[in-house]
Amino acid sequence: MPKEFRRKPLSRSCFNMKKVYLLFLLVFFSKNLAQSQWQPLSSAYLNTNKQRFDDVFFLNDNLGWALNGAGASVYKTTDGGVSWTLQLNEAMIGVMLGIPTPNYYFRNIEFLNENIGFVGTLTESKFFKTTDGGTSWSEVTTIGTATKAVCGLDCVGTSTVYGCGSYMNFPPFIIKSTDSGATWQYIDMSAYATGLVEIMFLDENIGFVSGRKGSGGIILKTTDGGATWNEIFNSGLAGEYVWKMQTLTGNPNVMFGSIQSVSPNLGKLIKSTDGGVTWVSKNAPETSIQAVGFVDENHGWMGGHNTGFYETFDAGTTWTNINLGSNLNRIFIIRDDFAYASGATIYKFAPSLGNNQFEEQSRVPLLAKVYPNPVKNKLSLEVDFKDADHLIIELYDALGRRMCELKQLDVDYALKKTFVFDFPYPSGTYFIDLHSNSGRQSVKVIK
Repeated sequence: MPKEFRRKPLSRSCFNMKKVYLLFLLVFFSKNLAQSQWQPLSSAYLNTNKQRFDDVFFLNDNLGWALNGAGASVYKTTDGGVSWTLQLNEAMIGVMLGIPTPNYYFRNIEFLNENIGFVGTLTESKFFKTTDGGTSWSEVTTIGTATKAVCGLDCVGTSTVYGCGSYMNFPPFIIKSTDSGATWQYIDMSAYATGLVEIMFLDENIGFVSGRKGSGGIILKTTDGGATWNEIFNSGLAGEYVWKMQTLTGNPNVMFGSIQSVSPNLGKLIKSTDGGVTWVSKNAPETSIQAVGFVDENHGWMGGHNTGFYETFDAGTTWTNINLGSNLNRIFIIRDDFAYASGATIYKFAPSLGNNQFEEQSRVPLLAKVYPNPVKNKLSLEVDFKDADHLIIELYDALGRRMCELKQLDVDYALKKTFVFDFPYPSGTYFIDLHSNSGRQSVKVIK
């Protein structure tokens, strides 16, 4: 054989290097094949009302609960979402209370341990507790009649539970129990806010609550278990809410918040790296942003009433629509490769998924029509309610600044309703903002 075609035998060092390189490739591709991704859990339990799952809560990778809002239903899984058991719905509540089947809206679910858990609702003074992991439930009647609607819940330590409410313009409040929900303290928050949405505690004494006041979306902090509060953030735009909050797993000094804004403004991602002393605000990808969840200081997701998952790898400087999901309200981070989320269905962020029992449904938005448009001196607004609901109607100017509240009401069943408002405002562009249990949307009005 000609010399130029002869191959030298590989030396031992070359052979070992080749083995190391092949091992590196094997580890690299195995890791990427197992990389976590978001997927909807789908099939047996159809979300027949086509409304969102408002909340999801897990005690560990496998044990968790999902809560459907307008369906007023609680489901439990013990295998990480492969299978689910229906534990509570309106028919069961009717039997439990000895009344005709009621029409409730479930907002949030939280467990203190594998047995003791709570469900907050947007139905006036309706609050439920379980002591056997959700097998049976009882109505809690000791939270007080001033507790109109519980929007946020957080359990901390071995026996402390906090709740807050509500996003509606009821008197804002906090409820607190230090004996696992046996007795409750009511804290009037009217001096600090006009509405509260989310509550989050680091321990029994240090915590945060978010919502809004007349000057913008806010975050308040307490260091004495809710006895006193200080405002640590204000978005500065009336009508906005700080909707959800998160502390980074393993580093509570790193905090994130989602700001739900109003047209024509975008929502915001806010971030603090010093426990809430200072904040950085960046535009979110949409206006009605609610859910927020980060696995490290830079990598996370946001979404809202009209969106699925938007992903960022640079702490919100840029966002990418991953074209998955819709109607997001909660992102529940367990660790950097494992999470759940609630929206049009329940979503799971994990390396691999098995069979499951939810199906993503297209959301049915609140249908609203303004006429005449352009408007003269009176404006008519027709709203098509698909279910029992609560509605806040507000007026904003062309820059998204809140001008006034036009109407607030409860609706007990599906119906079409027409409202007529005087419109004594100068010529220009305005936005009618409708905020209900089923969504938030704006209608552009010209005068």
